[in-house]
Amino acid sequence: MRQVAADWRSAPLSPADRALAEDAARLTHQPASMSAADLDALRRHGFSDRALHDAVQVISYFNYVNRVADALGVEPEDFVAHWEKAADAPD
Repeated sequence: MRQVAADWRSAPLSPADRALAEDAARLTHQPASMSAADLDALRRHGFSDRALHDAVQVISYFNYVNRVADALGVEPEDFVAHWEKAADAPD
């Protein structure tokens, strides 16, 4: 998990998880570029329509919450470790 948090692109992910992570990154950074073909590609990796729906909902929700927090200047709580720091911490 720490490798994924630090840099998912170099983490040892399964092909299905890598495809989902790539789509999550694109949905986050280039949402208008998403198409039905992206869903079809994930289906070929074994994702059901329910799993795709759930993944898109979770990815979109976190994007929404982060944008609201950024817009309002919300600072993370002191007890919340930053992903980068948590990824570098020893086990």
